[in-house]
Amino acid sequence: MSSAAPPSAPSFTSDSPASPGLLRVLGPGMAIAVVVGNTIGSGIFAKPGIIAAEGGSFPLIISVWLVGTVLCVLGTLCLAELAVMLPRAGGLYVYLREAYGGTTAFLFGWQNLLFNRPASTGALAVICVGALGHALGKPFPVPVAVLMASSLVLGLSAINIAGALWGGWAQAVTTIIKGGFVAFVALLPLAMEALGYSVLDAARFSERVTPLQPSMAAQAAAVLLAVLWAYNGWEGVAPVAEEIRNPTRNIPIALFGGIGILALLYLGATVAYHSVIPMEEMIVPENRQHVAELMVKRLLGPVGGTLMSVGIMLSTLGTINSNLLLYPRVTYAMGRDGSFFPIFGEVHVRFRTPVAAILLQAIMTVTLITISAVLIEFVPYFRNHSIFNLLTDSVVFACSIFYALAVGAVVVLRRTQPDVPRPFRTPFYPVIPIAYLLVNAWFLYHVFLGQPVEAVVGLVLIGLGLPVYWWFRSRQATSVPVTVVEPTRTVDPIESEPVAVAAPTAPM
Repeated sequence: MSSAAPPSAPSFTSDSPASPGLLRVLGPGMAIAVVVGNTIGSGIFAKPGIIAAEGGSFPLIISVWLVGTVLCVLGTLCLAELAVMLPRAGGLYVYLREAYGGTTAFLFGWQNLLFNRPASTGALAVICVGALGHALGKPFPVPVAVLMASSLVLGLSAINIAGALWGGWAQAVTTIIKGGFVAFVALLPLAMEALGYSVLDAARFSERVTPLQPSMAAQAAAVLLAVLWAYNGWEGVAPVAEEIRNPTRNIPIALFGGIGILALLYLGATVAYHSVIPMEEMIVPENRQHVAELMVKRLLGPVGGTLMSVGIMLSTLGTINSNLLLYPRVTYAMGRDGSFFPIFGEVHVRFRTPVAAILLQAIMTVTLITISAVLIEFVPYFRNHSIFNLLTDSVVFACSIFYALAVGAVVVLRRTQPDVPRPFRTPFYPVIPIAYLLVNAWFLYHVFLGQPVEAVVGLVLIGLGLPVYWWFRSRQATSVPVTVVEPTRTVDPIESEPVAVAAPTAPM
């Protein structure tokens, strides 16, 4: 912005050689907290009931949890190579641009901006407010819940505008709290048994209920849809790679450390739920989003249910914060490239954060929360859905498409950019990326068959980005060429702070 702006006006950097870059302020501990905190949210607490209803038996359910965990590990092995090779703000957007060009990258950024991340953040805010109502013993009316969820998103946006370090500290604190709550859920039945209380029943692991899906393949895909929501965000450190100290060392530590912690917590909690709560009770519609509270209340009494509701509030709060910390960096990267409005590629002079991009995600989140509430109230097809499940199912389908493209980028870039340094290389190449892509393709096919409306909504929202992208291309073709501010480093290529310089625009 012009220096003539009044002191009270927001002050952003411009795309000029003197423009400051993002600061490398996140160490390995905070980076792991970003991965874990960005992933643990509502899924492990709010999805076990629908998982039981879709899967019908514990052996199938735990098997799909293991498949989902392995799928994330395979994806991590691929994304670690890309993240260390291209440690820039934007994460998957950068990898897709390098591998496939501007169109694919823009469509990822577009759906990330328009739907995926606002929908994820909105779903989490709704669960957070619902948990508060559950703790108070009185659910909030829908208009009040929408207002509270929207206010929560706007308040956390303000924290992340104040600086990545503030957002990082908030993330570290909330990650410890919510990771502790998941561990508490996983270990509570064992602790009660150790104290002499008989709470575990191994016979529950052989219980069966009639699944909602007709075939085993459809059951597995439906369970995997819910499992992947619980794991959604496993790549979370990638968008802030430009703000991580010593990225060559710390990004792999964050990715693998984060996935390892998540796997232990999730598998432990799943076993705990099924060892205490009968499946017939889990699948009751009123219980499906409250299995965690149900289990803790059964073991500790009413105070346990309230305690668990508070834990879910804190868990979702941390994940909302991480969404607002991480994913506006994708919009920032698009604006910096010149493939979106330039203001979204600007960094605030004082806060050194992408303020406009954060505000845009907050506004889109509030909009989607409101639209979802209206759809469920007035459109017959959606009346049997919760706002939470409506948002999450569409998000996972669309995200999985771009995760597959990002994993495929490892193969593409090995062929097109073989000489670029790769401090970390995907082991057992090309077996690992191919295995990931095959499982992902099977999953997308069965989700499309089982939930066509949510799948089509995701595809249409992605497709709507094409005319927008073409408009930006035509706008660039008739204007002065745009320069991109890419960070370069002096002296030490890893540890020193970035000094922004002008660079050519990436090919579209």
